[in-house]
Amino acid sequence: MEGEKDIFSVGGENGENYDNLMNAARKAVEHGYRVFLLPNPKGIRTADFIFERKGVYKMFDLKTITGKSSVSTRLMESIGQTNHVVLNMATDYEPRLLAKDIQAYFESNRDAREVLILKGLKFLSVSRRFVEGNDYVKMFMKRYLR
Repeated sequence: MEGEKDIFSVGGENGENYDNLMNAARKAVEHGYRVFLLPNPKGIRTADFIFERKGVYKMFDLKTITGKSSVSTRLMESIGQTNHVVLNMATDYEPRLLAKDIQAYFESNRDAREVLILKGLKFLSVSRRFVEGNDYVKMFMKRYLR
């Protein structure tokens, strides 16, 4: 982790998910966050990160998406870990399905606050207010595809 400005870790560099976490952390740093990687003991459901920007701290759970229809399942796995989820999109995913999966997550989890989507250079924040707004799917697709 030498030279990784604005990324801090309290251990776990040898974990199987470390490279995946660092990849997402680097993307968050590019978008103005300081990132703290959290320890992730086996068998304990915890957040993966704390993101900080402008003095606001949020805990996030990372879900890397590699399958064509796995967002819904991965989001549901995060319920009970944290109210903020990072989706690191490592595959092409149909935008309308992605929008609907995120909407279903917010409907299933009253405590959910935000889903951050990392896709290439894209960094898209989806809040509960956005999902519950008018024309959400159309507005999501417009933002996601731009």
